[in-house]
Amino acid sequence: MTHAARAWTLADFDFELPPELIAQHPAAERSASRLLDGRAEAPVDRVFRELPALLEPGDLLVFNDTRVIKARLLGRKASGGAVEALVERVLPGREVLAHLRASKSPRAGALLRFADAFEAEVLGRGGPEDSLFRLRLPEDPFVLLERHGHVPLPPYITHADDAEDERRYQTVFAARPGAVAAPTAALHFDAALLAALAGRGIGRANVTLHVGAGTFQPVRSETIAEHRMHSEWYEVGTATVEAIERTRAAGGRIVAVGTTTLRALESAALSGTLAPGSRETDIFITPGFRFRVVDRLVTNFHLPRSTLLMLVSAFAGHARMRALYAHAVRERYRFFSYGDAMLLSRDDTLAAPG
Repeated sequence: MTHAARAWTLADFDFELPPELIAQHPAAERSASRLLDGRAEAPVDRVFRELPALLEPGDLLVFNDTRVIKARLLGRKASGGAVEALVERVLPGREVLAHLRASKSPRAGALLRFADAFEAEVLGRGGPEDSLFRLRLPEDPFVLLERHGHVPLPPYITHADDAEDERRYQTVFAARPGAVAAPTAALHFDAALLAALAGRGIGRANVTLHVGAGTFQPVRSETIAEHRMHSEWYEVGTATVEAIERTRAAGGRIVAVGTTTLRALESAALSGTLAPGSRETDIFITPGFRFRVVDRLVTNFHLPRSTLLMLVSAFAGHARMRALYAHAVRERYRFFSYGDAMLLSRDDTLAAPG
């Protein structure tokens, strides 16, 4: 689903990023990350724990309560060749959809032995364009992954996962297992910050969107309107819809924590009215999109030429984002999943009619 005001190209969303600015480890404390306040004309450099003072009593923060599963499995084929699986989605009947990396793709019926602990049967291809493999596991996949899997760190993090990643590549309120990438803007929140927000009279609500590995998928079409977006499952509950309606009626603002929360909320409002429910979304938000729900966005810094950079450019303005990213590079902000964050306001002058 594409919303574009003109023929945007990949070059419109490219920027030079010094490799040393890609954060390989989280900040010592979650809320000690830096926060680039991008709401006013001149950007302001802040610390994340200042967030409560930047919001108003009566505003509503909406979080993604998905839980990252240990989705990466290392193993061997019957021939002895190495195989790596990244579970994209858990299906009924002890089945999973997974990306497989091996010297030669296994055929249906093959057995793969993971972690020298259990065997998975290859059932065949599945998923979008048959790019994934369907595997059947001998037990509950969530149990096996928790026991034998590895934290699915993003491709730009170069170290093997360790105990720090197990703790920090997960939000403090993660509840519903199913994501293979963290909703990274929410990684900055700790118990003290959540208490400070509540003490200031700022509300809190949840959605669930199970982030898929497609979030790291490069855009290969030079004209972005030709890009096919990956699909992810989300749920927006009745309680969250009612909290948003109450906030709106009282004059408060809706603050999405992360692009995944924003995608869930705006997907649930595509009909024109925010409605509760759960379904798949392949929403592709590019400049010209009309936002119906979210007024403010807390988000990390995104990869060049990525769909998430296109999303934030649609939200706050393309020229504005280019200026903010240039400031962030100059001021040596830390980028991507373990990096710093920014606070943005929606630019309503950019919205498409309708």
